[in-house]
Amino acid sequence: MKENDKLTVYDRSLDHPKATAGLAEWAPHPAGGEGRRPAGLSLKLKSVFNRACGVPVEVDLSPYRRIVDGIHAFGKEMGLGGLSDDDLKRRSLSLTQRVKAGSPPEKATVEAFALVDEAARRALGLVPHDVQLIAGLAMCGRKIAELPTGEGKTLAAVFPAGLFAMTGRGVHILTFNDYLARRDAAWMGPVYRLLGLSVGVIQEGMSKAAKREAYARDITYATAKEAGFDFLRDGLAYNTAEAVHKRFHMALVDEADSILIDEARIPLVIAGIAVKLDRGTERLAALVRELVPDRDYQTDAAKQSVFLTDAGLEKTERLLGSGNLYAPENEALLAAVHCALHAEALLKRDVDYIVRGGRIEIVDEFTGRVMDKRHWPDGLQAAVEAKEDVSRKSEGRVLASITLQYFFRLYPRLCGMTATAKPSASEFKEFYGLSVVPIPPHRPCIRTDQPDVVFGRKESKLRALVGEIAALHALGRPVLVGTLSVKESEELAAVLGASGVSSEVLNAKNDESEAKIIAQAGRPGAVTISTNMAGRGTDIKLGGDNEEERDKVVSLGGLYVIGTNRHESLRIDRQLRGRAGRQGDPGTSRFFISLEDEIFERHGLRGKFLERHRLGDQDCAVDSPAVRRDIIHAQRVIEGRNFDIRKSLEKYSSMIERQRQVVGEWRASVLSSEDGSGRLAIKDPDLYAGGVARFGRREYDALEKMVTLFHTDRCWADHLAELTDIREGIHLVSVGGREPVHEFQKAATEAFAGLEERIDNAVAGTIRSLISRPGPFDLDAEGLKGPSSTWTYLVSEDQLGWGMGLLKGSNIGFTAVSAAVYGPLFVLALVVKKLFGRKKRAG
Repeated sequence: MKENDKLTVYDRSLDHPKATAGLAEWAPHPAGGEGRRPAGLSLKLKSVFNRACGVPVEVDLSPYRRIVDGIHAFGKEMGLGGLSDDDLKRRSLSLTQRVKAGSPPEKATVEAFALVDEAARRALGLVPHDVQLIAGLAMCGRKIAELPTGEGKTLAAVFPAGLFAMTGRGVHILTFNDYLARRDAAWMGPVYRLLGLSVGVIQEGMSKAAKREAYARDITYATAKEAGFDFLRDGLAYNTAEAVHKRFHMALVDEADSILIDEARIPLVIAGIAVKLDRGTERLAALVRELVPDRDYQTDAAKQSVFLTDAGLEKTERLLGSGNLYAPENEALLAAVHCALHAEALLKRDVDYIVRGGRIEIVDEFTGRVMDKRHWPDGLQAAVEAKEDVSRKSEGRVLASITLQYFFRLYPRLCGMTATAKPSASEFKEFYGLSVVPIPPHRPCIRTDQPDVVFGRKESKLRALVGEIAALHALGRPVLVGTLSVKESEELAAVLGASGVSSEVLNAKNDESEAKIIAQAGRPGAVTISTNMAGRGTDIKLGGDNEEERDKVVSLGGLYVIGTNRHESLRIDRQLRGRAGRQGDPGTSRFFISLEDEIFERHGLRGKFLERHRLGDQDCAVDSPAVRRDIIHAQRVIEGRNFDIRKSLEKYSSMIERQRQVVGEWRASVLSSEDGSGRLAIKDPDLYAGGVARFGRREYDALEKMVTLFHTDRCWADHLAELTDIREGIHLVSVGGREPVHEFQKAATEAFAGLEERIDNAVAGTIRSLISRPGPFDLDAEGLKGPSSTWTYLVSEDQLGWGMGLLKGSNIGFTAVSAAVYGPLFVLALVVKKLFGRKKRAG
């Protein structure tokens, strides 16, 4: 572990025993009522300790408890329970008018929460618990509420949403998928309507008019990605009436750790149809299949990069008949070869992606879900499609892009909720300025978390796993198994079936039915196999739909959750454990681990564990606390590495985001202007006068606006393509001892410097051409408008697998060999051309 020990160990400050101690002091009453007041002084001291140590975790809940007491007292004093529905709505509308008139929402918190509390009782028959009120208060304070699974986060969100919707400026509740957005809007809708507030829901494929109406409502439920796509589409609108969003006010993010952390590095991309594909990708896919692993190509220890050996390079050049692949004229071919090799060697079907409906669909490594409308960068996407013989008609041209991280920063108010926030508290604070408020459950968690069962070999783990599941199934106890990939879930189901145990498989191939399947995972004798956190957000009821069978499942110990792998993030492990033991139910969780699992193979840890703990290839489990501690430590090191990668990616995207904001302001000023762009009259008065004389003032102003918007979008798209070219090869500068991030920012600044002039020149050229032509014209026919389709690109630190990690020094031996053998040619062919010989683009 020595090499990995040098990496960041993720959130070690949160492991301090005093960091989150004291939460247990909020013990529930024996009768199951709300929690008593915690020891105020000790918690205040712990809060001071956390602040002094820079730990962004708030442990003293006594201020929230005092407000909750005030909410209950207000409801009784005002007699809200005795009001008619109409009187309750009138009271809410009166408060809304006061808030809209300028009264700060924070001053209305007690009354608004009391109204929501009463409305939930009437509309849903639900009595909100104090912990839900506390979660709502934390989110009102722009924080992340960590509320355990099964504690009713959906209802907790209604409190802050209802309060800030009273401002009339709108609240977005952003969820993980369309199903959850649709379900929660329908479920909580009666509460909002009883208070005189309107609620809307955004779904993929809705018309612009329907979306505009939904966003105009007081509260709008949507997926984070679709809201981001709509923002980008608005940025490409040719008139203000086409926009669907109104001014951003507040966003409340459900499953905040998954969306704000795991998804945040993924850029949302608006792409337009560009050119027909060169079918040479099919030839390259066939060629790399002839290469032999270890002899013709090798991968790095983490299996994130792949590179040709001397023998592989010679063989590839011979099969292609290309001559020196590293020659400058073969740069594009070299890139295509590496994409094909990356697709063949590193991306596995039913693990990294599935093939469904004649399309490649990427599987999320954290959740096991298909990532809707997501692509890899075009070269890699085309290589995977060629590998799987999936037809593709065209490449995409990026028109606009923003990462989810920067999209969320557009909201003046941002908050969220999840069951697993503490492990990412430092990251929430660093990227969003949000603190975490852990909230104890309404009823104490009595789930038993068993120690991991560790094996040296996969075969041994599988036998033990099948035996454990079969024994539990025979008893009638429900079992939920969380697997790492689609392939693993199907293989396990097949083995179980052969042993006489039937199971329901929930993976990325049938994600549309995940809520229905996962809801029945608590039935007696049910065996449900899912990929990671499929079904997250759906409650698992013991006994399923049949309440009469609940007692039977409880008597057997509740739901038994089994994890078949440890994950790169401890949060994912905790999320899986959290499917059992909800709302005080009994339950058990346990992980079955093999040192041949993906996490150990990918990060080169298996050999180190075998050597360090003197483990052989025995079939029996390794019962060693030291091994289990080392596994947890390895996960933290990997989390640290991933955190560092996200920080590195943020440094690259920050420059692009600043430039996007500048261009967005240019574009918005043109879109809102009444007299064209106003720039041509200053830069070329004669051309402006000629345009007015040719078309008339009103028609010319409209024409100049449209042309300016078109060329702003086109030049920005060209600029994004240029930045992509630079980004793909920028790590090579580290061979010369330079810092890649600094060099990228320098190159991006130089590229951006002439953008405004290129836009002006392009506008002038088009106007001059149109003036010189007699008769009417059609902007569509002139190619000055065009439809676009949307998808998201998957980005990683080394997305094309060109072995950049080797050149960055993560493996010193390989770095020396790579630099000595390929360095001069690689640098000559790519660095010079990428950084100093950029493609000339039409102005």
